[in-house]
Amino acid sequence: MAQQPPASGHPFDQALAFTQRAPGVFDGRPHPAYANMVGPFGGITAAQMLQSVLLHPGLLGEPVALTVNFAAGLRDAPFVIEARAARTNRSTQHWTMALRQNNDDGAEETMITATAVTATRRVTWSATDVPMPAVPCPADVPRQQPPPMFQAHFIQRYEVRFVTGHVPRVWDGAESDSVTQLWTRDDPPRPLDFASLTAQADVFFPRIMRRRAVPTPAGTVSMTVYFHAGASELAASGDYLLGQARAQSFFNGYFDQSAELWNEAGQLLATTHQIVYYKE
Repeated sequence: MAQQPPASGHPFDQALAFTQRAPGVFDGRPHPAYANMVGPFGGITAAQMLQSVLLHPGLLGEPVALTVNFAAGLRDAPFVIEARAARTNRSTQHWTMALRQNNDDGAEETMITATAVTATRRVTWSATDVPMPAVPCPADVPRQQPPPMFQAHFIQRYEVRFVTGHVPRVWDGAESDSVTQLWTRDDPPRPLDFASLTAQADVFFPRIMRRRAVPTPAGTVSMTVYFHAGASELAASGDYLLGQARAQSFFNGYFDQSAELWNEAGQLLATTHQIVYYKE
Protein backbone atom coordinates (compact mmCIF):
# COMPACT_ATOMS: atom_id res chain seq x y z
CA MET A 1 0.00 0.00 0.00
CA ALA A 2 1.31 3.46 -0.91
CA GLN A 3 2.07 5.55 2.13
CA GLN A 4 2.09 9.33 2.39
CA PRO A 5 5.69 10.32 3.26
CA PRO A 6 6.18 12.80 6.07
CA ALA A 7 6.35 16.39 4.81
CA SER A 8 9.87 17.75 4.85
CA GLY A 9 10.76 21.36 5.46
CA HIS A 10 10.78 22.00 1.71
CA PRO A 11 7.73 24.03 0.60
CA PHE A 12 7.14 21.66 -2.34
CA ASP A 13 6.82 18.64 -0.06
CA GLN A 14 4.57 20.62 2.25
CA ALA A 15 2.30 21.46 -0.70
CA LEU A 16 2.03 17.75 -1.53
CA ALA A 17 1.41 16.61 2.06
CA PHE A 18 -2.14 15.25 2.01
CA THR A 19 -4.35 13.66 4.63
CA GLN A 20 -5.85 10.42 3.37
CA ARG A 21 -9.61 10.36 3.91
CA ALA A 22 -10.08 6.97 2.22
CA PRO A 23 -8.06 4.93 -0.30
CA GLY A 24 -7.46 7.31 -3.21
CA VAL A 25 -9.25 10.25 -1.52
CA PHE A 26 -7.01 12.98 -0.09
CA ASP A 27 -7.54 16.28 1.69
CA GLY A 28 -5.18 19.15 0.91
CA ARG A 29 -5.06 22.88 0.29
CA PRO A 30 -3.12 25.43 -1.80
CA HIS A 31 0.26 26.33 -0.33
CA PRO A 32 1.05 30.05 0.06
CA ALA A 33 4.62 29.56 -1.22
CA TYR A 34 3.18 28.61 -4.64
CA ALA A 35 0.59 31.38 -4.95
CA ASN A 36 0.28 32.99 -8.37
CA MET A 37 -1.14 36.41 -9.16
CA VAL A 38 -4.61 34.77 -9.22
CA GLY A 39 -4.91 31.44 -7.42
CA PRO A 40 -2.07 28.92 -7.14
CA PHE A 41 0.68 28.22 -9.68
CA GLY A 42 -0.73 25.74 -12.20
CA GLY A 43 2.36 23.57 -12.00
CA ILE A 44 1.86 22.88 -8.30
CA THR A 45 -1.78 21.99 -8.90
CA ALA A 46 -0.75 19.56 -11.66
CA ALA A 47 1.80 18.04 -9.29
CA GLN A 48 -0.88 17.63 -6.61
CA MET A 49 -3.14 15.84 -9.07
CA LEU A 50 -0.33 13.44 -9.96
CA GLN A 51 0.51 12.95 -6.30
CA SER A 52 -2.97 11.58 -5.68
CA VAL A 53 -2.13 8.76 -8.11
CA LEU A 54 1.38 8.21 -6.76
CA LEU A 55 -0.07 7.74 -3.25
CA HIS A 56 -2.90 5.45 -4.33
CA PRO A 57 -2.62 1.98 -2.74
CA GLY A 58 -3.46 0.33 -6.07
CA LEU A 59 -0.78 2.10 -8.13
CA LEU A 60 0.82 0.04 -10.90
CA GLY A 61 4.15 1.21 -12.34
CA GLU A 62 5.27 4.79 -12.93
CA PRO A 63 3.75 7.78 -14.74
CA VAL A 64 3.83 7.81 -18.53
CA ALA A 65 1.34 10.61 -19.22
CA LEU A 66 -0.66 13.19 -17.27
CA THR A 67 -3.35 15.61 -18.49
CA VAL A 68 -4.79 18.27 -16.18
CA ASN A 69 -7.82 20.39 -17.10
CA PHE A 70 -8.20 23.63 -15.17
CA ALA A 71 -11.98 23.95 -15.14
CA ALA A 72 -12.05 26.80 -12.62
CA GLY A 73 -9.67 28.92 -10.57
CA LEU A 74 -8.84 27.38 -7.19
CA ARG A 75 -9.74 29.25 -4.04
CA ASP A 76 -7.34 29.64 -1.12
CA ALA A 77 -9.28 27.00 0.76
CA PRO A 78 -9.17 23.26 1.51
CA PHE A 79 -9.83 20.82 -1.30
CA VAL A 80 -10.32 17.10 -1.79
CA ILE A 81 -8.73 15.09 -4.61
CA GLU A 82 -10.10 11.71 -5.59
CA ALA A 83 -8.05 9.38 -7.81
CA ARG A 84 -9.64 6.30 -9.33
CA ALA A 85 -8.13 3.56 -11.47
CA ALA A 86 -10.54 3.43 -14.41
CA ARG A 87 -8.86 0.34 -15.86
CA THR A 88 -5.89 -1.83 -14.96
CA ASN A 89 -4.24 -4.02 -17.57
CA ARG A 90 -1.23 -6.31 -17.23
CA SER A 91 1.32 -3.51 -17.54
CA THR A 92 -0.69 -0.27 -17.83
CA GLN A 93 -3.16 1.56 -15.67
CA HIS A 94 -5.57 4.36 -16.63
CA TRP A 95 -6.59 6.94 -14.03
CA THR A 96 -9.20 9.64 -13.61
CA MET A 97 -8.85 12.32 -10.95
CA ALA A 98 -10.99 15.20 -9.75
CA LEU A 99 -10.32 18.07 -7.35
CA ARG A 100 -13.29 19.57 -5.55
CA GLN A 101 -13.78 22.62 -3.32
CA ASN A 102 -16.76 24.12 -1.52
CA ASN A 103 -18.17 27.34 -2.97
CA ASP A 104 -19.36 30.30 -0.94
CA ASP A 105 -22.69 28.55 -0.34
CA GLY A 106 -20.97 25.45 1.00
CA ALA A 107 -21.79 23.32 -2.06
CA GLU A 108 -18.99 21.15 -3.42
CA GLU A 109 -17.83 21.98 -6.95
CA THR A 110 -15.42 20.28 -9.33
CA MET A 111 -12.54 22.66 -10.01
CA ILE A 112 -9.92 20.46 -11.71
CA THR A 113 -10.19 17.21 -13.67
CA ALA A 114 -7.29 15.04 -14.80
CA THR A 115 -6.34 11.73 -16.37
CA ALA A 116 -3.09 9.79 -16.13
CA VAL A 117 -1.49 6.66 -17.51
CA THR A 118 0.99 4.67 -15.46
CA ALA A 119 2.88 1.63 -16.64
CA THR A 120 5.41 -1.00 -15.70
CA ARG A 121 8.17 -0.35 -18.22
CA ARG A 122 10.50 -3.04 -19.49
CA VAL A 123 13.98 -2.48 -20.88
CA THR A 124 13.82 -2.11 -24.68
CA TRP A 125 15.61 -0.33 -27.51
CA SER A 126 15.40 3.42 -26.80
CA ALA A 127 16.43 6.58 -28.63
CA THR A 128 15.80 10.33 -28.58
CA ASP A 129 15.15 12.30 -31.77
CA VAL A 130 15.15 15.68 -29.98
CA PRO A 131 18.71 16.39 -28.83
CA MET A 132 19.36 18.99 -26.16
CA PRO A 133 20.31 22.36 -27.68
CA ALA A 134 23.91 23.49 -27.33
CA VAL A 135 23.74 26.10 -24.57
CA PRO A 136 26.07 27.42 -21.84
CA CYS A 137 26.09 25.45 -18.59
CA PRO A 138 24.02 26.82 -15.69
CA ALA A 139 27.06 28.31 -13.90
CA ASP A 140 27.77 30.45 -16.98
CA VAL A 141 24.27 31.89 -17.17
CA PRO A 142 23.35 34.56 -14.59
CA ARG A 143 20.20 34.20 -12.55
CA GLN A 144 17.66 36.88 -13.46
CA GLN A 145 14.94 38.40 -11.35
CA PRO A 146 11.57 38.80 -13.08
CA PRO A 147 10.10 42.27 -13.74
CA PRO A 148 7.72 43.70 -11.10
CA MET A 149 4.55 42.48 -12.82
CA PHE A 150 5.74 38.88 -12.32
CA GLN A 151 6.35 39.09 -8.57
CA ALA A 152 4.12 36.15 -7.63
CA HIS A 153 5.16 34.00 -4.66
CA PHE A 154 5.72 30.83 -6.69
CA ILE A 155 8.46 32.50 -8.77
CA GLN A 156 10.66 32.57 -5.67
CA ARG A 157 10.44 28.77 -5.52
CA TYR A 158 12.36 28.37 -8.79
CA GLU A 159 15.84 29.42 -9.74
CA VAL A 160 15.60 30.46 -13.39
CA ARG A 161 18.54 31.29 -15.65
CA PHE A 162 17.42 32.50 -19.09
CA VAL A 163 19.62 31.48 -22.01
CA THR A 164 17.40 33.05 -24.67
CA GLY A 165 13.87 34.44 -24.79
CA HIS A 166 13.74 36.19 -21.43
CA VAL A 167 10.70 38.02 -20.05
CA PRO A 168 10.31 41.31 -21.95
CA ARG A 169 11.88 44.23 -20.10
CA VAL A 170 10.15 46.81 -22.26
CA TRP A 171 6.47 46.34 -23.08
CA ASP A 172 6.57 48.10 -26.43
CA GLY A 173 4.56 45.69 -28.57
CA ALA A 174 7.64 44.68 -30.57
CA GLU A 175 6.93 41.22 -31.98
CA SER A 176 9.54 38.45 -31.87
CA ASP A 177 9.66 34.67 -31.88
CA SER A 178 8.04 32.79 -28.99
CA VAL A 179 11.03 30.61 -28.08
CA THR A 180 12.55 30.55 -24.59
CA GLN A 181 15.48 28.47 -23.38
CA LEU A 182 16.25 28.46 -19.66
CA TRP A 183 17.86 26.51 -16.87
CA THR A 184 15.60 25.87 -13.91
CA ARG A 185 15.63 24.08 -10.57
CA ASP A 186 13.70 24.10 -7.31
CA ASP A 187 14.67 26.83 -4.85
CA PRO A 188 15.86 25.64 -2.41
CA PRO A 189 17.24 22.68 -4.42
CA ARG A 190 15.37 19.41 -4.04
CA PRO A 191 15.87 15.92 -5.55
CA LEU A 192 13.98 15.56 -8.81
CA ASP A 193 10.97 13.24 -8.94
CA PHE A 194 7.82 12.89 -11.02
CA ALA A 195 5.89 15.52 -9.06
CA SER A 196 8.61 18.18 -9.20
CA LEU A 197 9.23 17.46 -12.90
CA THR A 198 5.51 17.99 -13.52
CA ALA A 199 5.58 21.36 -11.78
CA GLN A 200 8.66 22.54 -13.65
CA ALA A 201 6.98 21.69 -16.94
CA ASP A 202 4.82 24.76 -16.23
CA VAL A 203 7.62 27.14 -15.20
CA PHE A 204 7.55 29.10 -18.49
CA PHE A 205 5.80 32.47 -18.62
CA PRO A 206 2.94 32.73 -21.17
CA ARG A 207 4.25 32.61 -24.75
CA ILE A 208 2.00 35.44 -25.90
CA MET A 209 3.94 37.89 -23.74
CA ARG A 210 7.19 36.82 -25.38
CA ARG A 211 5.63 36.96 -28.85
CA ARG A 212 4.07 40.43 -28.53
CA ALA A 213 5.79 42.21 -25.59
CA VAL A 214 2.33 43.25 -24.39
CA PRO A 215 1.10 42.54 -20.83
CA THR A 216 -1.66 40.03 -21.49
CA PRO A 217 -3.88 38.19 -18.97
CA ALA A 218 -3.52 34.47 -19.69
CA GLY A 219 -4.19 31.15 -17.99
CA THR A 220 -3.69 27.48 -18.78
CA VAL A 221 -6.85 25.60 -19.72
CA SER A 222 -5.35 22.15 -20.24
CA MET A 223 -1.83 20.83 -19.70
CA THR A 224 -0.32 17.46 -20.67
CA VAL A 225 3.04 16.07 -19.58
CA TYR A 226 4.67 13.00 -21.15
CA PHE A 227 7.37 11.33 -19.05
CA HIS A 228 10.39 9.85 -20.84
CA ALA A 229 12.36 8.63 -17.82
CA GLY A 230 11.83 6.51 -14.75
CA ALA A 231 12.26 7.32 -11.08
CA SER A 232 15.88 6.15 -11.00
CA GLU A 233 16.80 8.37 -13.97
CA LEU A 234 15.12 11.36 -12.35
CA ALA A 235 16.90 10.79 -9.04
CA ALA A 236 20.27 10.68 -10.85
CA SER A 237 19.59 13.81 -12.92
CA GLY A 238 21.05 16.45 -10.62
CA ASP A 239 19.58 19.84 -9.87
CA TYR A 240 19.19 21.81 -13.10
CA LEU A 241 16.89 21.14 -16.03
CA LEU A 242 17.13 22.81 -19.41
CA GLY A 243 13.73 23.85 -20.65
CA GLN A 244 12.81 25.00 -24.14
CA ALA A 245 9.33 26.35 -24.86
CA ARG A 246 7.57 27.74 -27.90
CA ALA A 247 4.08 28.39 -29.29
CA GLN A 248 2.76 27.26 -32.64
CA SER A 249 -0.40 29.34 -33.06
CA PHE A 250 -2.30 32.21 -31.46
CA PHE A 251 -5.94 32.29 -32.55
CA ASN A 252 -9.00 34.11 -31.21
CA GLY A 253 -8.23 33.95 -27.51
CA TYR A 254 -6.25 30.70 -27.27
CA PHE A 255 -2.68 29.66 -28.00
CA ASP A 256 -0.76 26.43 -27.64
CA GLN A 257 2.56 26.00 -25.89
CA SER A 258 4.96 23.07 -26.16
CA ALA A 259 8.16 22.47 -24.24
CA GLU A 260 10.94 19.96 -23.59
CA LEU A 261 12.93 19.36 -20.41
CA TRP A 262 16.41 17.79 -20.39
CA ASN A 263 18.78 17.07 -17.52
CA GLU A 264 22.35 18.39 -17.58
CA ALA A 265 23.56 15.13 -19.12
CA GLY A 266 21.33 15.77 -22.14
CA GLN A 267 18.68 13.14 -21.40
CA LEU A 268 15.17 14.17 -22.44
CA LEU A 269 13.03 13.71 -19.32
CA ALA A 270 9.66 15.14 -20.33
CA THR A 271 7.74 16.87 -23.09
CA THR A 272 4.69 18.99 -22.37
CA HIS A 273 1.86 20.66 -24.26
CA GLN A 274 -0.69 23.26 -23.17
CA ILE A 275 -3.65 25.19 -24.50
CA VAL A 276 -3.77 28.63 -22.91
CA TYR A 277 -6.53 31.25 -22.78
CA TYR A 278 -5.60 34.90 -23.31
CA LYS A 279 -7.55 38.11 -23.11
CA GLU A 280 -7.10 41.27 -25.14
